[in-house]
Amino acid sequence: MDITWMGILILLFLFIYSTWDNFYRNRNLPPGPTPLPLIGTLLHITRGRLVESLMKLWDQYGSVYTLYFGSRPVVVLCGYETVKEALIDRGEEFGARGRFPVLERFTQGYGLSLANGERWKIMRIFTVKTLKSFGFGKKSNEWKIQKEAQCIVEEFRKFDGHPLDPTKKLMDAFSNVLCSIIFGNRFEYKDERFAKLLDIVAECFQLASSTWGQLQSILPSLMDHIPGPHHRIIQLCEELAEFIHERVKVSQKSLDPSSPRHFIDSFLIKMEEEKNVSDTEFYLRNLLVTTHNLFMAGTETVSTTMRYGLLILLKYPEVQAKIHEEIDRVIGCDRVPCFDDREQMPYTQAVIHEIQRFCDISPMNVPHMVTKNVSFRGFHIPKGTEIYPLLCTVHRDPKQFASPWKFNPNHFLEENGKFKRNDAMMAFSAGKRICPGENVARMELFIFLTTILQSFTLVSQTKLTEDDIAPKMQGFLNGPIDFELSFLPRSI
Repeated sequence: MDITWMGILILLFLFIYSTWDNFYRNRNLPPGPTPLPLIGTLLHITRGRLVESLMKLWDQYGSVYTLYFGSRPVVVLCGYETVKEALIDRGEEFGARGRFPVLERFTQGYGLSLANGERWKIMRIFTVKTLKSFGFGKKSNEWKIQKEAQCIVEEFRKFDGHPLDPTKKLMDAFSNVLCSIIFGNRFEYKDERFAKLLDIVAECFQLASSTWGQLQSILPSLMDHIPGPHHRIIQLCEELAEFIHERVKVSQKSLDPSSPRHFIDSFLIKMEEEKNVSDTEFYLRNLLVTTHNLFMAGTETVSTTMRYGLLILLKYPEVQAKIHEEIDRVIGCDRVPCFDDREQMPYTQAVIHEIQRFCDISPMNVPHMVTKNVSFRGFHIPKGTEIYPLLCTVHRDPKQFASPWKFNPNHFLEENGKFKRNDAMMAFSAGKRICPGENVARMELFIFLTTILQSFTLVSQTKLTEDDIAPKMQGFLNGPIDFELSFLPRSI
């Protein structure tokens, strides 16, 4: 027994020593809190408040610092200039995807969002090209967004001014825009299968942002063996993939190679073209995971942004009134809003950009990774090191925004009232990994907001405070508080 325990202690000592040695193998990494064996710098992360903890360390260690998630170093980048230098000026070096443990057991390197190397390049080029061919973000696709915006207005009318939680209705509508491009058709809001899919997406994001999901991001090797709700994410993702597979089978039965109807058709045609190519990336698993990535990214984030926007307009009725004035003057009540209207509506544009900046839907970004040994701002970052470019620190950079912690549309307005672009608004990330759906998301936000406010005045029975609308900066996804509002018909 003594020999057995001695052996265990020796093995434990060797493990701790090797782990500790790994912490300091690269002496010229950026500064940061002192790590402990096994848990790294976990004690510097407040339970359930990962983003808030990272922002506090920004104040303590500056714009570039190092954390240890277990034994692996993670370099955190803060502030506009630092993030811009990495993602844009040196995008090739900082352009690989880092680990995202809450999803990687499902994706396993396939698809688009978490892929790297040649696979990512091929999937990215094909996806962007194909989505553009179906009008993704182009004027030719605008009618689908206008139609869905009109549908949600009719849904809101049914409540006859009574209070409602808009979460599900917004999720239904924004998801349908994406479904029409990926699957070739929209769904009725009462469709039970459609509702189940949206529940899956919402639960995945909720679990990823939970304390369990945050711990899995920090200590994945440990959390993979600890029971908890974080393990449900892979089950949910497989359920969504199974639905996508069903749609693939339907498409295969009626596929016309000369006339693709949607994204899945185009991928199937490419699969057939390259069926004899030994190293092709066009096979079923990449189709399922890429479509899963698009569906996940294009539903929750945009609908949550709009929901946050409605909450902010309830808090600031004077902002809502100015948008109403601009809508009445530029669009009127006799036609539906179109994306070109934004050029004559600088205040509405400024409000939408400020909503995106202020609410910080994806405060942490998705992790990046350096593709080779990098010398960055006087520090050495070894090849393969994970990089966390914190978008929330870009959006809260006092050098770029006069009142970074306040909602202020003037951040995007010139003194003469014209719209002012600001490169520090990185809601869609930046550089090589910028969101491929940026253009359609911008179109959706503008058309949905103007269509809703063309028809309604938003009111709430609850008196909202600054704290009510402040982003909570907790996990992977920021969301607004639960709230209800009334959509009161306008008479213009």
